[in-house]
Amino acid sequence: MDDTAAAHITKSNTRKMLYHFTRASNLPAMAYFDSLFSSQHLQGQPTAERRQKVMKVNYADYGVILNAHLKIPDEMIDESTTQQAFRACLDRHVFLWPTLKDCRKMLDTYRRREPNESFAVLAFDAYSLMAACQASVKLSKYDSGSSPRFPHLCSYKKSPAMFLPLVQFKKVSNSLVPERVSDIREVLIEDRVSFITRYLRAIYIADEQEVPLRWRDYAASLDHLKEMNRPTKP
Repeated sequence: MDDTAAAHITKSNTRKMLYHFTRASNLPAMAYFDSLFSSQHLQGQPTAERRQKVMKVNYADYGVILNAHLKIPDEMIDESTTQQAFRACLDRHVFLWPTLKDCRKMLDTYRRREPNESFAVLAFDAYSLMAACQASVKLSKYDSGSSPRFPHLCSYKKSPAMFLPLVQFKKVSNSLVPERVSDIREVLIEDRVSFITRYLRAIYIADEQEVPLRWRDYAASLDHLKEMNRPTKP
């Protein structure tokens, strides 16, 4: 197994973890199947329609909540693809954040949007997860599912071409894909991540009683996550 790219990406102390944001209500299914599943895997088939609001699906007797798709302006979509094809591409992947900064930003956004909802952040060992899944890992330089406020000012267009296979890192050079470790904004894994307990290091959540018993020892305060690695005042 050639894990050179995974080792290079996780060399920095700030890149030792990968963070997955989810709803606390999804934890029982994740723990039971010991897996993270893509939206398409959970739905069973692709859909051409944009999810305009959260959707609850039944997967093997477990209820799972899928987040809504943000509305991406047509002018942000590259002419080589379509809105439907790009959404389908997103739905085929599990998404993880490689930095605390971006993970906290997403957490804060959703807590403002849904103040009565309970959320969780799972922290995984980045090297071992990427090395184990390297054939299906892709890297993104941009927040792929975002809806830019000023699309006419963006220097890129969204398409599946923005996702660089891990094995091609440092071997491809263009403005659309990450060329340096600091360029990596997202880590995507196609279809699913199995045996996630092997890589799990912490589950940050407001109420640890919402963490399934098999993972209760991983529970940590969500407030602790918000304070980690923040600069201290002099």
